[in-house]
Formats: sequence, C-alpha cells, structure tokens
Amino acid sequence: MNRQTDIEIIRYLKENVEPINDGIYGSGYRASATLKDGTFLPCVIFRNPEKTIDQAIKRFKEEQSGKSIFAKKTKGLGYREIVKTFVTKGNCISIYDIVEVSKSRFAIPLEVFQKAHGETAMSWTAFVAEFNDGRKLSFGTTWNWEFFDIPDNYAFENVSNIVSGCYISKDNENIPHKSLSNFQKDLEKLQPILREKPFFECYIDNL
Repeated sequence: MNRQTDIEIIRYLKENVEPINDGIYGSGYRASATLKDGTFLPCVIFRNPEKTIDQAIKRFKEEQSGKSIFAKKTKGLGYREIVKTFVTKGNCISIYDIVEVSKSRFAIPLEVFQKAHGETAMSWTAFVAEFNDGRKLSFGTTWNWEFFDIPDNYAFENVSNIVSGCYISKDNENIPHKSLSNFQKDLEKLQPILREKPFFECYIDNL
C-alpha cells in the first residue's frame, strides 16, 4: 500500500471529516488510520500540535513560577507532575507510521451528541438513540464522547432522535434514569449500554 503524504492526509481530513473544536487543544478531526504493518486503528483524533505546545509551555511556566492554582497543594512537585501529564499520558501515534486515513464509523456526529443535554448524573451521561427504521440503542459515557461503540448494522448517520437521560428496557421501552442506586438495581432489566471507545491522537503540522 502506497503511503498517503501528509498533504494528502490533511486534504482528506478537511474535505471529509467534521471538525470538533476544543477551547484548549484546538480543532480535532476524528478518523480511522491504517499503519505500515497493516494494523487498523478505528479511532484516531488528528490535531495541529500548536495549541497543545502552547498549553504545555503555559503550564510549565505557571508551575515553575509557583503561580499555578495547584502550587500550594503540590508542594513543589507540580512542575514534575505537569511535565509527566504532557509527556507520558494519553495514546499517541506518529504520523510517519500511518499509510492511510479513512472515515471512522464510531465517530458520533457533533449535532447528534449535542442533543444529549449534559450529564445524567455525576460523571455519567446516558442517552437513547432512535434510528430512522425505528430501532433504538442505549449509550453511556463517564467522560469521553468522541467515539462510541456501535453494532455493524447501525450507523450514526441514521439517527433520527436522541432521548437524554434514558436507557432501554428489555421490553424496548425508554426508562428514565432516576438514581445511581436504581440504575444498579435495574441493570439486569436493561438492554446493553454501548460505551465510549478509547482513541489515539496524532499531531500533524499545518493541519
């Protein structure tokens, strides 16, 4: 397989992928990627590195000067911790290992997810997606929303409605979330809840 050039990858992302905006890290493009050895990564967010670099420099300076909001709590260890956060955490793939980029079927459209109005409970967002053919799926996430698991015979492009704060019973009825205790008690009565998917990040200059 001939490798797509960086320019070709950037052009593909900008022409075919809906960007998502992050106030801290800038625009991201959700896609799939095939690596040199044939490994397929279904969930990758591509970003320009500039915003992340700027954020890292800002945080490093704050910690070095002792002016960060965590300075008193970290007792001088904040600088090392913030460097660790930027250097060792997260899943990152090099653009040089990618030969081809394609659409990700697990990337939920921004317009669809925005209909799930905020958290259902502390650190938990649940919603039911209703599809054009009348079928329904139940989704839930503790934090990340960029990619969700979805069965092979479904597509997010066919979602007709989102019902926030609900699950689907085994009788195919929408069940509102009442409390965490009720949720845990009634879990066996619910259809499977599809969860958020882990993803890689890839940084490309000039994206």
